[in-house]
Amino acid sequence: MRFSIIVPVYNEKGTVRVLLDQVLAVSLPGVEKEIVIVEGNSTDGTREIVREYEAKPGVRAIYEDAPRGKGAAVRIGIGKITGDVVLIQDGDLEYSTGDYPAVLAPIQEGRADVVFGSRVRRSTQHWQFRRYAGFERFYGFFVNLGGVIFTTLFNVLYGTDLSDGATMFKVFKAADLKALTLRSDGFDYDWEISAKLVKRGCRIAEVPVSYKARSRAEGKKIRFWRDGTRVALAILRYRFTD
Repeated sequence: MRFSIIVPVYNEKGTVRVLLDQVLAVSLPGVEKEIVIVEGNSTDGTREIVREYEAKPGVRAIYEDAPRGKGAAVRIGIGKITGDVVLIQDGDLEYSTGDYPAVLAPIQEGRADVVFGSRVRRSTQHWQFRRYAGFERFYGFFVNLGGVIFTTLFNVLYGTDLSDGATMFKVFKAADLKALTLRSDGFDYDWEISAKLVKRGCRIAEVPVSYKARSRAEGKKIRFWRDGTRVALAILRYRFTD
């Protein structure tokens, strides 16, 4: 099996080198890795770090001339992959490459077409897996709550039973992704993909994964009201239209 890992990065200087080294170091017996980095014209030196990985085996780097959003970067990556199975890996170290075998297993075993890495199933704090200090704890609470609300809304509208629809750690069959026409440029892209795959009848499995939340001070880019509104509209829109 050929496993494509799309890594969209923008202003991730503090973590991108560690992340790429971790992805390269993962050993998956019987699986060939392909890493497609989509760099969004960062202003903090991330692009220069990505260039160091261009010549490494199995790595392909694509450079945008301007940042257009994570969804746009993912679309570029989907157009370049050659693998059978695809994972989108954030460049911020929130999700662990050590969970690759677990999230690949349901597809390898023929039990699922899509795998969601559920943070809720492993967290002792359940849905409140982001805990920050000071004033930022309010930001963490609302982002946590948004995940619950959006997952519940998605379950009701699409007939699913997900525990963490908001997870960014998902694995797909490449053929299913390439069959979609994707339009979202921001973080709502993730829900657009989920909605369209569910409507196509794809089987979803969830497995518990580890998660280390970073704060806004550490570079967290999600903004509750701006991105939350886009997510809610995407869940509603794609239930009734493609």
